[in-house]
Amino acid sequence: MASSNFVILTVLLLSLLLLPASCRPAVRTIRDTPQFDALLKKHSEETGLPVIVDFYSESCGPCRQIAPAYKKLAKEMEGKAVFVKVDVNSQHQLSSRYGVRSMPTFLFFVGGKKFKEFSGAGEQQLRQFTDQSLLKAERENVELPFENLMEYYAVNDPMKAEEDVEKVHKACAKQSKAKGACAGGAAAELGRKLNKKYSKRPKTVKRFTPQEKSKEENSEKAEKDTGKQKQKKQSSKNAGSSPLTLSSIPKEDLLAELEKRNLAEALALDESEEDDDTSFPPPSTYAPSSFPERVVIIGSGPAGLSAAVYAARAGLKPVVVAPPMGGQLQGKGVDVENYPGLFNVTGPEVVSKMREQAMMFGTVFEGDVVTKIETDERPFKVELKEGKRIETHAVIVATGADSVWLGVEGEYEHRGAGVSSCATCDGHLFRDQTVVVVGGGDSAMEDALVLSRTSKEVVVVVRRDVLRASKVLADRVQEKSNIKIVWNSTVEEIKGGVLPAEAVEEGEEPTEPKKVVKAAVVKNSSTGETAEIACDAVFVAIGHSPNTEFLGGQIKESSEHKGYLAVDGMSSRTSVPGIFAAGDSADAVYRQAITSAGSGAMAALDVERYLSEHGLGNEEEEFERQMMEEMMADEVVDDSGGYNAYENANAGAGRKESSKAPEKPKKEEVKKEEEDEEHIEL
Repeated sequence: MASSNFVILTVLLLSLLLLPASCRPAVRTIRDTPQFDALLKKHSEETGLPVIVDFYSESCGPCRQIAPAYKKLAKEMEGKAVFVKVDVNSQHQLSSRYGVRSMPTFLFFVGGKKFKEFSGAGEQQLRQFTDQSLLKAERENVELPFENLMEYYAVNDPMKAEEDVEKVHKACAKQSKAKGACAGGAAAELGRKLNKKYSKRPKTVKRFTPQEKSKEENSEKAEKDTGKQKQKKQSSKNAGSSPLTLSSIPKEDLLAELEKRNLAEALALDESEEDDDTSFPPPSTYAPSSFPERVVIIGSGPAGLSAAVYAARAGLKPVVVAPPMGGQLQGKGVDVENYPGLFNVTGPEVVSKMREQAMMFGTVFEGDVVTKIETDERPFKVELKEGKRIETHAVIVATGADSVWLGVEGEYEHRGAGVSSCATCDGHLFRDQTVVVVGGGDSAMEDALVLSRTSKEVVVVVRRDVLRASKVLADRVQEKSNIKIVWNSTVEEIKGGVLPAEAVEEGEEPTEPKKVVKAAVVKNSSTGETAEIACDAVFVAIGHSPNTEFLGGQIKESSEHKGYLAVDGMSSRTSVPGIFAAGDSADAVYRQAITSAGSGAMAALDVERYLSEHGLGNEEEEFERQMMEEMMADEVVDDSGGYNAYENANAGAGRKESSKAPEKPKKEEVKKEEEDEEHIEL
């Protein structure tokens, strides 16, 4: 009985391996390190396809910004490359293995080896490196059989002994690690060297082709079918003999079978996965119109989305133009505790709910960046980075503010290599390491608390002897045992180094050296003394600068706060009629999510009032109404009887027949008709 169960289990496992692959998703999610290693191994040994990896985090704004472009590229490259994503929050081992120090980071693998790498949300660079990976994969899709190498030497170097040719071929096969074959990059490099020496390349063959792949699959299927038949025969044979036990199977066979099943399980997860769009939900997209929009909202943080909700509920059908990043609130990894009605939720969750609510009432989104607003004529013309132009009667500027940098030596050089302004985005990359936070306000305290969860030690550098942050946040920071505060100090320099170059085999292209942060030089403002704080990362949280440069000075700015837009009294009106400001683009004092949301609501109400006062409605609906009136007027017949929808019902084809019963003829008419009939008969 035990023998029969063992055989049945084996047959079931083998049959699972024979199941056809389901439709693969465009971008696959890596669940663990074995699955990632199995995927690299598969595509280096079986398909030759390059593997493009996106190291991301759901709380990372730039990650959300580049995600649609990454998925679009994956669909374009279907069958030519494999696209996967790795969440650094859950896959610490992989991010540590490849030294990922900022997000998003893209790694490009060819033949199972890292070929290229870059950090940032650059679509052009993503496409460029993908194209280079495809070219490299095509160039290395070669195999040099021993027979071809023998023929090559027989023509170009007849004195070469067969033993020496065999040594050359074995050395190539050892470098390529392709199961005894001289293939891939090693074969391509050998061909290049031989061409340099003899001015002629040896004849190679394609390593991966659809036909060969099909043959391999058929061969494997045949072997598995044969294996199943053997298992059945063995089952019959063992029925009358002693039962088959695990102890009777060689240890080497058990380990090989275990590795085989683990690999199959990892690849089965990869094949059965479906596209996961939960991290980056597709918004209602904007469709260009022949008529001006009533209001365009620039920005998708709390101010912009609050304005969108109010404007949409007023029937204005707002268009929100912004990358899908969600503003500063999108980058908060700590819970949002100071927004009434919300608790135990993070910033990204709040932004996601706001977007859903805005879409529910009819808001549409355009995922682009505004570069200019033409204010000389009406309607306004909003120009986008990708070349589109949207005409609108009103504009709400809710572009928020970006982080201010220190401007010290070593800061710019190490951005993306240990210097960051987003602890929520990049903090997980420095698990169990020492990090520095610069700043004494709420943002700095929130960053310190986020980092304290994963980092070994957090050093907060404050230029005063007190914290500017709220008492609640300040108390929490000072209560943390792994957070240390350095008072009355400023960062003067960020020192760095270079990681040791990765070992490369002969024929491989060397990788670029990777910069890392080593220390922060701080100066005590009271004593003037300087000291080095050994650290692995520096997070800057010293303030923000409003994103208003694209306006080109067309709108009056605050006289007290540079870059912030000036508004009229307690309203959101700016110096240009029809343009309104909300959120941190006009608020240099409070800069809170709730005050931004409130100012967004004010801006929407001001827009509604402005459109009503100037008689600016929905031109498209007005045009349709006028057309309908003209069509109805064409049907009207001017007589004393007034309009009759059924009059002349039989006068034209396609019109509805009259349902009115014919009137009964008068007696005189009946009598006259009878006389006429009699006259005709005579």
